[in-house]
Amino acid sequence: MLAELTIRNFAIIDDLALELSPGMTVLSGETGAGKSILIDALGLLLGDRADADAVRDGAERAEIDALFRLDDAPAARDWLAERELDDGEECVLRRVVSREGRSRNWINGSPAAARDLRALGECLVDIHGQHEHQSLLRASVQREIVDGYGGHEDRVAAVAEACRRLRALEDEIAGIEQIGDDGESRLDLLRYQVQELEALDLKPDELPELEAELRRLANAERLIADGNKAMGLLYEAEENSATDLLGAAERLLTDLAELDEGFRESAEATAAARIQVQESADALRRRLDGVELDPERLATVESRLASIQDLARKHRCEPEALPERLERLQRELADLEGAGERLAALRRDRDAALADYRERAAALHDARAEAAASLTGSVTAGIRELGMPQGEFEVAVAHDAEAAPTAHGNDRIVFRVTANPGQAARPLERVASGGELSRISLAIQVVAAAATRVPTLVFDEVDAGIGGGVAEIVGRQLRRLGADRQTLCVTHLPQVAAQARQHLHVSKEVADGTTRTRIRELAADRRVEELARMLGGVEITDQTLAHAREMIERAAG
Repeated sequence: MLAELTIRNFAIIDDLALELSPGMTVLSGETGAGKSILIDALGLLLGDRADADAVRDGAERAEIDALFRLDDAPAARDWLAERELDDGEECVLRRVVSREGRSRNWINGSPAAARDLRALGECLVDIHGQHEHQSLLRASVQREIVDGYGGHEDRVAAVAEACRRLRALEDEIAGIEQIGDDGESRLDLLRYQVQELEALDLKPDELPELEAELRRLANAERLIADGNKAMGLLYEAEENSATDLLGAAERLLTDLAELDEGFRESAEATAAARIQVQESADALRRRLDGVELDPERLATVESRLASIQDLARKHRCEPEALPERLERLQRELADLEGAGERLAALRRDRDAALADYRERAAALHDARAEAAASLTGSVTAGIRELGMPQGEFEVAVAHDAEAAPTAHGNDRIVFRVTANPGQAARPLERVASGGELSRISLAIQVVAAAATRVPTLVFDEVDAGIGGGVAEIVGRQLRRLGADRQTLCVTHLPQVAAQARQHLHVSKEVADGTTRTRIRELAADRRVEELARMLGGVEITDQTLAHAREMIERAAG
């Protein structure tokens, strides 16, 4: 249940703290005092869209906090535990909206997205607005009411998932079937391209090896000529080769080292240099032995590289990317060549998915029909209590097993009503007046709320347009709901307010040119005065006070 609600700088509320009780609580006050603003603030905290208009004039941000006790909210406890946000038997929600319209949100101190507030809020609070009867005429809303009343969430989700799978298979089938004649042309081109690239048979490291071999073969004459010249300079010259000169220097330095050890380092370094030059000459000789003029091999390499370059240009890629290109074309070719088998398999899967969808949709229909029968009886009883003594309400559920699959099944759900005996029930939009529609909506809301396990129910002036004895019946219905769970009602009817366990009074004050909303819990005597005010009249008389006191005592009895 909602235990505490704190609001700062929201609309005309500057600083407000509420402690709420179990059972039925009413909020009353003059028109425009801000009763429904409290519900708007709660809706914002539970994930409604935030904008800058929510922030009180002159303030930088609006802040809304709420403390919920979770002993009667197992779904909320499970939701929090799954996300590791649980913190014992209480949950604190917080939302801050800036002047720029940006919002920040927290669940038990951890940052959260607005969608998380909405998801958790659905487990904690169910808000019924005063204008819900306006949406009651829509077929989608009527279907949602039946599913919510019957607890069909899992069945609806199963039907939606079956529909998603079916549509995915149908899309894949359509994609293959669309290939048509173009597919044959594409197959011919792919076969030719794959054959051409397979014939090329380019190995992963072949291209750099070919380019290196081309440079070697194309420059063979220079390699041989300049290599032999270097060989002579290093070792084979008749005189003054590097090896001879280093050998002579080594001998001189060795002799000097016998006279002065300071020359020893130079002698040893020169000996090492002579050995390195000899090794270099040996390596050069081996390399020159492997270099030869081969015009025929040169032509072969040039032809091979030209073929690679030509195919690279044809496929508009770099030469080294040709192997990858071949793999991709081979995969596409295999897919197209196997399209017939794939299409047959997909059609088998599609038929199985369609059968699965039909089975799930039929099961959902059966559940809806059962819920519709129960809802029909409960709402009929409700509208008769609410001043339509001959009224008949009916939920018609028609199933078309051959209709195109949809995410919500193949049922057409229609709410029908008749206010007079002997008349056939007809769709709401064709027979219900504004007042009748308001009463039907209230009856449905009360019945649907009784079916849900959400611990806190909020009714925002849903009794608008109702008065007299019907208003007292509405109050008793809301009180009965409050015996099972927390029920908050914004009302202007004394007959409803008299039924409450807790009575909060909302007032508007103007001071220093600024409007503020104030709220206080009414003690017994002040509660009598408030009901007397709600009963009407410019002057509150002893008779009016006595009437108000009697209403409270009768409700308590």
